[in-house]
Amino acid sequence: MKLGELKPASGATQSKRRKGRGPGSGLGKTAGRGHNGYHSRSGSKRRPWFEGGQMPLQRQLPMRGFSNFKFRNRFQIVNVSDLEKCGSKEIDSFVLKEHGLIRSALKPVKVLANGELTKALKVTATAFSEAASKKITDAGGEAIVQ
Repeated sequence: MKLGELKPASGATQSKRRKGRGPGSGLGKTAGRGHNGYHSRSGSKRRPWFEGGQMPLQRQLPMRGFSNFKFRNRFQIVNVSDLEKCGSKEIDSFVLKEHGLIRSALKPVKVLANGELTKALKVTATAFSEAASKKITDAGGEAIVQ
């Protein structure tokens, strides 16, 4: 047996009824759509949210909450432990990009305090968490906000 020779079991399928092919077919003239109304016309489809002209549920319920999605700040996250891996003493977004720690040197970068830092580094970033800037300064480095 080959893939091209596969067929459904006999009796599993029926041929499609040809609509609008005269009165003898049983589906002539209006082709089973009735005489008038929305569904007798082309382009009609019953959408799952349509409630027959009643005020839909999603419009009856009050709006809740607020989404600031459009204007939110999307930071690229770097941890303090990742800064340790960079070879240079001065670290900015271009150095982080070279080491593969961020995707783009042009987008904002935030440094978080996960991990430990032993070297004194001069780190330039868009934002720092309080704990991260404290760890950098405690190690003898400097946290510069762009």
